[in-house]
Amino acid sequence: MAISLGEYSIALDSKDDEANVNFVSHAHTDHISGLRKNKKALASEITKDLVENRSHIEMELIEEPECVELLNAGHMFGSRQLFVQNDLYGYSILYSGDYQMDEPVLAEKLETKQADVLILDSTYPYPEVRFDDKSEVIDAIQFYTRKKTEHGHVLFGAYTVGRAQELVKILNDAGMIPAVDEKIAAVNKVYEKHGARLEYAPLEQPENSPVIIVSQSKLEATREAIVAKSVKRVYTAVASGWAKIFRFDTDVQFNLSDHADFHQALEYISACSPKIIFTFGSNARPFAKQLAIRGYDARPLVYTSDVNKLILNHS
Repeated sequence: MAISLGEYSIALDSKDDEANVNFVSHAHTDHISGLRKNKKALASEITKDLVENRSHIEMELIEEPECVELLNAGHMFGSRQLFVQNDLYGYSILYSGDYQMDEPVLAEKLETKQADVLILDSTYPYPEVRFDDKSEVIDAIQFYTRKKTEHGHVLFGAYTVGRAQELVKILNDAGMIPAVDEKIAAVNKVYEKHGARLEYAPLEQPENSPVIIVSQSKLEATREAIVAKSVKRVYTAVASGWAKIFRFDTDVQFNLSDHADFHQALEYISACSPKIIFTFGSNARPFAKQLAIRGYDARPLVYTSDVNKLILNHS
C-alpha cells in the first residue's frame, strides 16, 4: 500500500516492494514491516526511538518533502498521520493509521485537516460498539486499584509500548507508583527522554509490590509467582478497547481505548470532509459498507494497492 509522489513512493505502514520510503505512523509492531527491507522513513523522532528500542531496527529519518506534512494522530506517544498535497495528480490525501478523537492519556492530541481522499483505519467498524467515557474509565481504574490494594495485589497485563505507559500515568495521577517489568521500564525511559513524566519502580520481588504492570504475555507467570509467595489475593486486570467486545481471562477489564470507535470515526470524517474514503485493515469491508450506508463514497483498500492508481481508476 503506497502513494506515488514524484521521486518518492511512500509505503503506508506496510511493506511495498516498489516503495523507496516508509511512512511509519507509530511504533506498534504491526505498522513497521516495511522497515525490515528499507530503513528510510517518514516518522516522528519518538517513533524512531521506540522502534529502535523495541525492534532493534535502525531507522533513517528523511526530511519531509514540501508537499508532505505529518500531523498528530492522538493514538500513542509520537503517532502521526500523513498528509500529502499531490499537485502532480491534483488532489490531497490524508492517511490516518491508528487514531483517536478522545483526549489521549499521553499522546499528542489529534489534528485534523481537510483532504480530498481519506485513507482510514477500520479497527472498530460497527455502530453498536461505542466506547465508554474515557474520564469515567480512568476514574474506575484508579478507584478499583486503590481499593483492591488495601487487601491484595493488582496485576495489570498491557501492551509493552503505549498502553503500559498510559497505565503508569493513570496510576501516578492517583498517587500510586506501580512496579513494571524490564521491557516496560526500557520503553518508559524513551518516553521520559521525550518529556513524559512517569514514576515507576523495577519489578524485583512481585510479592512485595501492591500494583504491578507487566507485558501481556507475562501476566499469568507473574500471577503464579506472587501466589506462590504471598498470602494476599492477586487481582488481575486488563485495560483495552477490546474489553467492549471480548471477555478477557482476568478478574476485571476496563474499556480503555486509544482508537476511535465508529461514532468517533464519523466525527473525524466530518472534520476532514473527504470526497473519497478508502478503508484499510482487517475490518475494511464492513467499515466501508457501514460508511456507504450513510452516504459516503467509501470502499475497502487492500495492502497491495497503489493508492494513486485506485484514485485515478475511481475518478
